[in-house]
Amino acid sequence: MEQLLFIILSVISVAAALCVIFVRNPIYSVLSLVITFFSIAGHYILLKAQFLAIVNIIVYAGAIMVLFLFVIMLLNLNNTENQEKRSFVSKAIAVVAGGLLLVSLVGLLKGSVLTPTTGGISSDDIGTVQRLGKVLFTDFVLPFEISSILFLSAIIGAVMLGKKDLKDH
Repeated sequence: MEQLLFIILSVISVAAALCVIFVRNPIYSVLSLVITFFSIAGHYILLKAQFLAIVNIIVYAGAIMVLFLFVIMLLNLNNTENQEKRSFVSKAIAVVAGGLLLVSLVGLLKGSVLTPTTGGISSDDIGTVQRLGKVLFTDFVLPFEISSILFLSAIIGAVMLGKKDLKDH
């Protein structure tokens, strides 16, 4: 059953990713990217990494895709009459750059051997939210608290920068 779900999610992921690349309408391209993110979240759930799946949906499919849609709507990128056609040279440069990236990734991964190390943790407990919370609040409690203070100061700074000066009015 897991293999069937994996195959279905993989087909959806690859098809939606290809739609992101080849669809001309930017709105449909962004919506295809959202489908890709949801199918990747399904892969995370199959790997028993529930926290990563939830973060993927909230951060990527929720926040970043809404931002992309707003930018597309504000820039009116849907108007295909004003878009210039890409020249042959720019397409050739893109193909060469992609090929070089592929060659470098294959060369990087050629000699590597992947060996799973669990470190005494059962395989059912690796990606769960409970395990992450336990490690976060026992081993990494000081960096977690320091980052929360950093985020709080960033929010206060953003509010102070965005606040209008009351003396001018």
